[in-house]
Parts: sequence; structure tokens; C-alpha cells
Amino acid sequence: MSFSFFSKNNNSAKNMQEQQSIYNISINSLDGKSIDLKDFKGKKILIVNTASECGFTGQYQGLQELYDTYKNKLVVIGVPCNQFGGQEPGSATEIQSFCKQNYGVTFLMTEKVDVKGDNQHPLYAWLTNKELNGVSSSSVKWNFQKYLIDEDGNFIDYFYSITKPNSSKITSYLE
Repeated sequence: MSFSFFSKNNNSAKNMQEQQSIYNISINSLDGKSIDLKDFKGKKILIVNTASECGFTGQYQGLQELYDTYKNKLVVIGVPCNQFGGQEPGSATEIQSFCKQNYGVTFLMTEKVDVKGDNQHPLYAWLTNKELNGVSSSSVKWNFQKYLIDEDGNFIDYFYSITKPNSSKITSYLE
């Protein structure tokens, strides 16, 4: 990724770019363990804000199928969020149990975080800010909005909730 306001020979520009790599971000799993995104270098990453009581909750099944199909080259990360209609009120244990029992979820699930606003998690600051990801700014509109990152940590695109996980809009990047 390149930033037009930096000179190519400027060491501080290099440091700034390194600080803005998605690989410098970590987030905790539902069970409190640190997930370092740098561990996924070489695989695409699909990050999805999730909720257990949403009209799109059935997409857990599609996300699991996508993960099962492409797990040799794709990491799926579900990020529970309660900012849209209070549709993820559960505790970490309740969320984990719900996802496993109802959808057989085996892909990574993180702690519940804010994806927008004053307490926005740094992962979502990177995903939604062109100055950080180098490609595109967006706002998270609702649960199950998806963000796709390539094998080198570069932002590819984002997809609104209505885009199903197995949509060709997403799978075309995975084939």
C-alpha cells in the first residue's frame, strides 16, 4: 500500500506504514486469548461483525461453509457486536455456545467489541479508514458486514450485510 503524502525515501513514512499494517493489530478471542493478525500472513482474512439475534444471523451457516471450503487459504473471523439494535446481548460464553450449538461454528470468534463510535476497536478503525488501510473508507451499516483482506495484509473490499458469504462477490477472490 502506498500513501501519496509520504516520500518514498522517508524513513518515518516506512515506520508510519508499518504501524498501519493490519498485522500490527490484535484482538482477543471469546475465551480471552490474544489473536495476532500477523499469524495469518499468507491467507486471506474475512472479518465479519456478528450478532445472535439478527435477521442475518443465519449467515453463520454460510460463513462456516465458506470457512470449511476455503480454510486452506482463508481465515474467517466473527466479531460479535451489540451496536445494532442490541442484537448481541449475550456474554462471551453465551455467544460461543449459541454459535457452536446452532451453526457448528469452528472459525475464530472474537470478544464483543464496538465497530463504530468513540470506543471503536482498532481493527475496525483500520478496516473503515482509508488513511489506515490505504484503499477505502466505509462505515459499518449493520450486523454481518464483511471485510476481505488479502494474503499480504492488504485491504481488498467490503460487502454489506445483504451479501451472502457464498456470494460470487466474495468467492471470486478465493478461487
